[in-house]
Amino acid sequence: MTLIKSISGIRGTIGGKEGENLTPVDIVKFSCAFARFIQEKNAAKKGRIRIVVGRDGRISGQMVDRLVQGALLGMGVNVIDLALSTTPSVEMAVKEHKAQGGIIITASHNPMEWNALKLLNEKGEFIDAQEGNRVVKLAEEGNFPYAPADKLGRYLLFDDKSVLRHIQSVLHLKLVDRRAIRAAKLRVVVDGVNSTGAIAIPLLLRHLGTKMAQAMNHTSMGRFAHNPEPLPANLQDLAERVKKAKAHLGIAVDPDVDRLAFVCEDGSMFGEEYTLVAAADYVLQHKKGAVVSNLSSTRALRDVAEQYGCPCYSAPVGEVNVVQKMKQVKAVIGGEGNGGVIYPKLHYGRDAFVGIALVLSAFARKLLADRSFTMSAYRDSFPAYHIAKKRVEAKPGTDVGKILEQIKKNHAGEKMNTEDGIRIDFEKTKEWVQLRKSNTEPIVRVYAESTTQSKAEALAKRFTDEIASLMKK
Repeated sequence: MTLIKSISGIRGTIGGKEGENLTPVDIVKFSCAFARFIQEKNAAKKGRIRIVVGRDGRISGQMVDRLVQGALLGMGVNVIDLALSTTPSVEMAVKEHKAQGGIIITASHNPMEWNALKLLNEKGEFIDAQEGNRVVKLAEEGNFPYAPADKLGRYLLFDDKSVLRHIQSVLHLKLVDRRAIRAAKLRVVVDGVNSTGAIAIPLLLRHLGTKMAQAMNHTSMGRFAHNPEPLPANLQDLAERVKKAKAHLGIAVDPDVDRLAFVCEDGSMFGEEYTLVAAADYVLQHKKGAVVSNLSSTRALRDVAEQYGCPCYSAPVGEVNVVQKMKQVKAVIGGEGNGGVIYPKLHYGRDAFVGIALVLSAFARKLLADRSFTMSAYRDSFPAYHIAKKRVEAKPGTDVGKILEQIKKNHAGEKMNTEDGIRIDFEKTKEWVQLRKSNTEPIVRVYAESTTQSKAEALAKRFTDEIASLMKK
């Protein structure tokens, strides 16, 4: 069982002992620390601080939600309650309600025994490393200045329309072609993984004008039908449903709906890495500009950007890092290779809603031009790379930094980037591998990409074996 405090918030498994798992005490402590941080940041502001709170559909969500809101009220903070929502919807709601911060109660792609608090600033964007470290320090110090009875925070609003307003904002984007989507009569199967995506994505598709073939795992009860990370191994049931329903495609999201993966009509995987590639290709057709992805993303994005004469930049893993780079280079689109699309015309946050709308717009136009066109043909139109994603469990006490330093020495002659763990590029074979310690789990992630899946798997195994060997020493 685990409790992880990081710059992105607090994450852990529910129950167990305080300080070792995500317990009620830890939840209250961290919520109070964030409230105190926001109060410090807005010391000159007249009037009360307001914070937006929303959650995904996991089974511990309601318990955590009540603790978070109670802690905020006890700190004298006003609360805007979105209840069941999505990460991108909460991000947008912070700006809409002119709040000074936001808390998203979700452990994203982690299994249902996990939960977490994700922390947002007044722009509806994740707080940065310096701010995150301040929140962690405040939580460790404790001794919070709780409000007296006449200065307790107020429960301002129960806002259950945040998802609908989010959808309406997506529909008004210039590049979202509802006419084409409606005319193409797209048949879609959706896997909502029994979280808020089960509510939000079918609603989005109805507004876009698709013909839903089926909805899988379509309740928000929080008992995930499979591992919720939208990886190929977890989407085999969706693939079978797509084929049986003779659908054009399948859509899978993670529990908080900021990651997106497509399944092709023949049950093959479009690939979460290619979600951003497809969206970027469509955007760059209409608006030239820089694109950004993290160092763990496919080089296919760079190839596509170069086709349009546009630069492609990399950033360390983490939404906040990608957003900072996007703002710096004025990117027209960006995101992460885990199926996260960030489209600044809507907001600076990973957003499955806008990813779906952009990719379906592009696909529908192609289908109207050629009725035999398929989702698998769409995938094949992009540069062909294959990625292998592995992990090595880090036992308690393991000095991961020391292990990565040794790997750097072992491969000192190669092209290397050390902004985020280690990324080694092998330009002659068009391959790369990245090794990095996870910020949210006690693991070392190993991502490898090559021109075939077997080569990518072999490259990943080569480095997972090397890490495992060093851990034994």
